[in-house]
Amino acid sequence: MIVEIMPLTEEHRSWARELLIKEWANALCVSRGRAFQADELPGFVALLDGQPRGLITYNVEGDQCEIVTMNSLTERQGIGSALIRAVRDFASSKGCKRLWLITTNDNTYAFKFYQKLGFSVAAYHKDAMDESRRLKPSIPLTGMDGIPIKDEIEFEMML
Repeated sequence: MIVEIMPLTEEHRSWARELLIKEWANALCVSRGRAFQADELPGFVALLDGQPRGLITYNVEGDQCEIVTMNSLTERQGIGSALIRAVRDFASSKGCKRLWLITTNDNTYAFKFYQKLGFSVAAYHKDAMDESRRLKPSIPLTGMDGIPIKDEIEFEMML
């Protein structure tokens, strides 16, 4: 199977919105106390056999690029890695010096995934989800494997 990466355009915008609602409860995403309407952000779509199977959205500010959302609907096919590379290459071409993202303390699978791709832990934000829930009350109290969602873990890659 060949993964094709393309910029998120209007052609896939409604699919992206539906995916974000399904995977994130709604298209509003919170990171470090800031809310983003993720369905309005730039991003990339991963196509597998011509069908959209992954999405990544990002936000560039100054010389930093934050990955806001990342979803792969087919695991272990290289979709997530290809999406990360697409954002990394884009950010680098725009002169960004840092690519970063936030995940929550329950997402232990992501810890391994991001580190394998060259990210390092940059910060641990204890109890940060209290503020996030003020901005997005639909964030659940418990996440993967029954782990309480309390903290934000910041990963970064210097470009």
